[in-house]
Amino acid sequence: MPELPEVETTRRGIESSLIQHRIVRVLVRMPKLRWPIPAELSQLVTGKTVQRVTRRAKYILLQVDGGSVLIHLGMSGSLRLLQSDLTPGKHDHVDFHLDSGRLLRFNDPRRFGSILWLENDPLDHPLLVNLGPEPLSDGFDGDYLYGRSRGRKVAIKTLLMNNQLVAGIGNIYASEALFMAGIRPDRRAGRVSRARYRTLAACIKEVLNRAIAMGGTTLRDFINADGQPGYFKQTLMVYGRGNQPCSKCRTLLKQIRLGQRSSVFCSRCQR
Repeated sequence: MPELPEVETTRRGIESSLIQHRIVRVLVRMPKLRWPIPAELSQLVTGKTVQRVTRRAKYILLQVDGGSVLIHLGMSGSLRLLQSDLTPGKHDHVDFHLDSGRLLRFNDPRRFGSILWLENDPLDHPLLVNLGPEPLSDGFDGDYLYGRSRGRKVAIKTLLMNNQLVAGIGNIYASEALFMAGIRPDRRAGRVSRARYRTLAACIKEVLNRAIAMGGTTLRDFINADGQPGYFKQTLMVYGRGNQPCSKCRTLLKQIRLGQRSSVFCSRCQR
């Protein structure tokens, strides 16, 4: 599933080609994704000019006069900017045609993504209203994590992946940040010190920023808005490397299950 860096990479990739451009037509080939696409979507956005392209957690918002198009990439979705005459493929479900002669195409083989229309403040929508702070924002730091973790018996990795605590940290980047911070993913969140949480928060920001700078991580079918893969996978230290030697100490990495997710860590480097 595309995580925060992949979604942010996509947002940055499409932003300059959308802002201040008018949507001249919307073509929906597959009206049912995770949820049905509003039947009136084309009528609502045709003729509207894109004012802003923002992100909240793993959601992209195309903000126009009178509302916003809320897009989630799901498990396998992607947004690409293409010439308007390019023939669609089997999984190209929605096209937003622009006055520039280009189109924004939503592709989603598994159809777990979503495209919705919001008329009111997007942050008040049920999908967004209960999300925690953005991990790259000033409101997210070690003191915040420490305070929210007190008395919690869940594994620290499970805590990091709780979107009501912090928005958008998924399996890949939680694993990498915990390795960088030297913390086992299965350690009880309530037993981690304030100092270690400060280190962890800094590591989360560093890992996410590095991944964004490298265009995200290529896993399965993620590609960015220009059809190029991300390259952060080449630098992954633990994710997907179970039973391989640790890049720091050469101890074989352990693989366990946490919350129905695979977690890989180094029993020597992470405590």
